[in-house]
Amino acid sequence: MFVAPDPGRLRLRNATRAVVGVAAAVAVSELCGLPLTASITGGLAALLALFTVTDATVRDQRITTALLPMAGFPVLALATTLHGITPARDAAFLAIVFCGVYARRWGPRGHALGIFAFMNFFITQFLHAVPAQLPELYTAVGLALFAAGATRFVFWPIERHTPAAPVPPALPGIGLARPTTRQAFQATAASALALLVGQLLSEDRWYWAVGTAWWIFVNTASRGETLVRGFRRVFGTVIGIAVGLLVAIPLHGAPAPTAALVAVCVFGIFYTAAVSYSWMMLAVTVMVSLLYGLLGVLDPSLLGLRLAETGVGALCAALAVALVLPVTTHATNDAWIQRALRCVHAATAEATARLAGDPKGDPAPHAAELEQLLGRVRLSVAPLVHPLNPMLGRKRRARRVLALLDDCAREIRGLVAVAADPEASHDARLAAACWRVETAVEALTGGTREDVTPLAPQPAAAEPALAHLHGLERALAELATPLRAPSGSPVVGA
Repeated sequence: MFVAPDPGRLRLRNATRAVVGVAAAVAVSELCGLPLTASITGGLAALLALFTVTDATVRDQRITTALLPMAGFPVLALATTLHGITPARDAAFLAIVFCGVYARRWGPRGHALGIFAFMNFFITQFLHAVPAQLPELYTAVGLALFAAGATRFVFWPIERHTPAAPVPPALPGIGLARPTTRQAFQATAASALALLVGQLLSEDRWYWAVGTAWWIFVNTASRGETLVRGFRRVFGTVIGIAVGLLVAIPLHGAPAPTAALVAVCVFGIFYTAAVSYSWMMLAVTVMVSLLYGLLGVLDPSLLGLRLAETGVGALCAALAVALVLPVTTHATNDAWIQRALRCVHAATAEATARLAGDPKGDPAPHAAELEQLLGRVRLSVAPLVHPLNPMLGRKRRARRVLALLDDCAREIRGLVAVAADPEASHDARLAAACWRVETAVEALTGGTREDVTPLAPQPAAAEPALAHLHGLERALAELATPLRAPSGSPVVGA
């Protein structure tokens, strides 16, 4: 968590830019004379725009940012209109939950629009907004999106010089076999249960339970991932409440120090999001405590209620993934590992073609895709390597799989570097080594353990490309043992 790499200081720059963008959004709202609730709405809208828009190209990011009002404004109107009509409000909220999760089938844009729609409904409950406030909320959100867009695309265009890494497409499927469809039903069931129990705890702050259930389902695809994310959310909330008791309550909503600490929290959200969900939730919880201080309603009992509602939401999410169209950790692990191995196959073939003299051979895109797929593999395997996982055998095998896949990625990076060298010469043994790599991948992705032939000892290779191919062969041969048990049954799963 504390020594995670930050190549090119991208996380640092992105977090700093987020602070600038959110501060600009709030400043514009204040300069326009909007009330505090509208300024808070604008600041949260800017935060969401900078956090959730993750399209691969700057052009697509601009389009998605421009489309956010189309997802947010109708929801704001609906939420304020139904604010005092409990049954209709609850039904509308659950419909937004289902549509917001289902929209993830359309990739990063659907993901961003779904989150923005959900959070606009959530923010309305947070601020207890009514229809009379709608014009000022529209104004604040519009100004905030303009300020966030100007900060991101004009004044500090990080992505223009450092393109965002491509997001691996979701796992395929049709109907209920599509992961996003199954998750839409799971999230809606979890939110419905959280809504009911949350309202028993508090008629005013019930939405915390629904918000917890919603966010636990973001960027998860299996039962294990969801359970781990729920644990981390509760853990981060507990620490955040402790910090809130020590920091936010003594401030009593004092504007200047509260604004400074909110800026620190915004930085923490963006800087830690890719590293630790628990640390991100700590920053979110402290920020919410500070905002409640600004609104003049913060006290220790409110923070205790937030913890209780968070626990309810996490428990409801756990029940939903266990009982409603469950997706096992093994099924998800196996799918992502196989995609990573096929990417190794494609990168190897392209590198070998390039070294054989084919100018069209280009392994670099496959190498970049492999890095993204390995990130997704780590996320799916996280439940197995979690410190609280009692299945020590599977934990060891999962760690071994991750280490060997990292070895594959390192050898692929070396192949890409060699293939990019115009002076690299072709060795006649490359084709044979590439064929052995292809055979090993095919055995791991489509065969049984008995199909994987142990690798014969290879002599040390003076040719760099051949050395990398031999390294790939060794890693792939060793992968056969942890990926499958002697009987052929899976062991990297649950």
